[in-house]
Amino acid sequence: MAPRPNWKGFLKLSLVSCGVSMYPATSTSQRIRFNIINKETGNRIRNEVVDSETGDPVETEDRVKGYEIEKGEYVLLDDDELDNVALESTHTIDIDEFVPMAEVDRIYFDESYYIVPQDEVAQEAFAVIREAMRKEDLAGLARVVVYRRERLLLLRPRGKGLMATTLRYKNEVRDEDTYFDEIPDSKVPADMLKLATHILDTKKGKFDPGKFEDRYETALKELVKAKAAGRTIQTPSESRPSNVVNLMDALRRSAKGEGKSTTAKSESKSESKAPAKSASKRKAPAAKAKAKRAPARQKLRKAS
Repeated sequence: MAPRPNWKGFLKLSLVSCGVSMYPATSTSQRIRFNIINKETGNRIRNEVVDSETGDPVETEDRVKGYEIEKGEYVLLDDDELDNVALESTHTIDIDEFVPMAEVDRIYFDESYYIVPQDEVAQEAFAVIREAMRKEDLAGLARVVVYRRERLLLLRPRGKGLMATTLRYKNEVRDEDTYFDEIPDSKVPADMLKLATHILDTKKGKFDPGKFEDRYETALKELVKAKAAGRTIQTPSESRPSNVVNLMDALRRSAKGEGKSTTAKSESKSESKAPAKSASKRKAPAAKAKAKRAPARQKLRKAS
């Protein structure tokens, strides 16, 4: 069953509009979660909202949002005032412009959502907007208010629907020069570059998210199972790679396959065992013949 939409409103392109619903495209509900427990009693710990000065609990109806304008002085805003902020994007995704996807820097990507038509009436207009974007291979830029924040949206056709990705604003992305300025300019020797590109070629593949698992999450679940069963889990020895002393030597060894992963090594081992197995089968007739001759030698010994 599909989750409840976290936004409902209208998708608008010039004078064309249709009712749409927006759903989160990703979920973290499968991640393992922990409760905080009192070690002495075994009971869960409950967090209480208390007054910072008196220490007294504050009931839900007495809680209100405040913006600090000076030290210890706040402007108070209740939920109704926040909901009444008049922005068209609160109820409408109005596509402002269209841009080629190649021009969108992925550092601005944030959360992703699925957008679907709300009802049969909306389906035709929705399909027209979607297919026009697909035909021209363009992404739409729009705005929407989600969780009381106006977010910039990047809209793209995806299957029979649209995918909306919220974008970070310019002031939310840190300046790369702050971090990269200290890296010196250097010219990579041609022979080193050739070896490195060869290593990349041997590791080429197609992106398949199904090949990857959250190994830390899996290890956490195993730890919980072991503790529940009264078992202990051996702490794995941690190996940390060290700085390369001889870069050229490391590249040559990597190109020869010495830096293969554990999985690759186990696969190569199993492959190398296969011929040995077939060889043992070829030797089988000779071994049987030897076994047949053995009783004859034993009779000769008895006779002597």
